Amino acid sequence: MSERIKLICRNRKAYFEYTVDAVFEAGLVLQGTEVKSLRLGKANIEDAYARFRDGEIYLLNAHISPYTHAAAENHEPTRPRKLLLRRRELKRLLGKVQERGFTLVPLKLYFKNEYAKVELALAKGKRQADKRETIRRREEQRELERARKKRY
Repeated sequence: MSERIKLICRNRKAYFEYTVDAVFEAGLVLQGTEVKSLRLGKANIEDAYARFRDGEIYLLNAHISPYTHAAAENHEPTRPRKLLLRRRELKRLLGKVQERGFTLVPLKLYFKNEYAKVELALAKGKRQADKRETIRRREEQRELERARKKRY
């Protein structure tokens, strides 16, 4: 069976702000109007993060725009959304997050077949010097590519 993946949005700042340690795929518990809005690509996860609450994990601060064609029953754009993970993955993540410095950051929001999924990263925040190092490496890579193109 082939998997159809349709990307909704990416968190482009995540790789710059954090060093990614591990990546997990989680399902989302959504309302009907949220799914319709996601199918239109109306989502933003730039400022989103995940937290544990009562033994479950929730995606906080993710913005899914209200569905324009909905009548009275529309969703709240930044409501907490429950994430679906296997029990052993939850235990592993809980242990890592309780360690100092680890946080859960969403990297991508996408449809896999017909299910809405979020790619979560177990990450540590970068310091300012680390960010400068990332910029320097990226600039060096660009210079190498330019030199390679000029040569051919």
